[in-house]
Amino acid sequence: MSGTETNPSGQSDPTMWSSLLHAGLSNSFLRLPHVPAESEALKDYGAKAAIYGIPFDATNISRTGANYGPRGIREVSCQFLTYNATLGFDLLEALNPVDTGDTDIALGNTEKTFARAQADLSQIIASGALPVTLGGDHSITIPAVRAIGEAYGDPGLILVDQHLDTAPDVGGELLNHCCPVTRAVDAGFDPKKIALVGISGWMNPKTELKYCEEHGITVIWLEDIQEKGTAWAAEKAREVAGAGDGIYLSFDVDSLDAAHAPGTCCPTPGGLTSREAIALVRGMTSDGLLGVDVVEVAPSLDPTPATALIGGRIALEAMAFHAGATNR
Repeated sequence: MSGTETNPSGQSDPTMWSSLLHAGLSNSFLRLPHVPAESEALKDYGAKAAIYGIPFDATNISRTGANYGPRGIREVSCQFLTYNATLGFDLLEALNPVDTGDTDIALGNTEKTFARAQADLSQIIASGALPVTLGGDHSITIPAVRAIGEAYGDPGLILVDQHLDTAPDVGGELLNHCCPVTRAVDAGFDPKKIALVGISGWMNPKTELKYCEEHGITVIWLEDIQEKGTAWAAEKAREVAGAGDGIYLSFDVDSLDAAHAPGTCCPTPGGLTSREAIALVRGMTSDGLLGVDVVEVAPSLDPTPATALIGGRIALEAMAFHAGATNR
């Protein structure tokens, strides 16, 4: 992507690189209209939901490629309609959604990138639109929950993931994709209104589990869902996270079995099925949301469009059931 950075001589060079080559809006989600992430512009358009991309995965401890997630999800989203015939529900009629493009990524600078993302998301929230953020690795939840924490006094959080993501830091670095829950607590989220859903055992350190136990965070293990079902898990998560001003939902596609979502940094053997994931999202969003993100889609790690498609489907389901769609 060409920018207009000023070189040392003070001259503007429109051919100079300034950000990621694949960042920016080459195609919109669902072919929706593009409206900038500016409060007044979104209000004037009447948007009640706004797609926003953060193509950033520089904090990843494993396989990379999630920085292509927003573009990959947008590219395959043309296979969806805004209308669901089974539900008799049309997103255009309910939310008039738009695509606000991507964060202006500051290469190699997590703090600056997150500050820019938080500012954009705050504009979306101020407009009254639901922020629907496409990642990116799971660190992109950090600017999202910071924006939510500024706008609401007592927000709740549901995180669907294979991992607890409650690391205090990773090698001393606070802004990491293993730390979104701890940074949410730092941003004002009450730990007792946080539910972690679909967690499985083999990639969760003792330190992260201890953090949950000490802070009163609810963990709904994958085995709990297998035993008691998705309806029980969704109700339990809503009960925990919905006790305050509302729920922010963060959905990591690595919570799904690798057979359903191989294109992610840490594929999960034995994770959720696509049907279980959709059922969970429908149940957890049925009382409405403060915001939602879908993270860790890495299209370059999947020879098929399957992972990007389920990422897009999760975003659609969250928006629809937030807006009042119901199962027939």
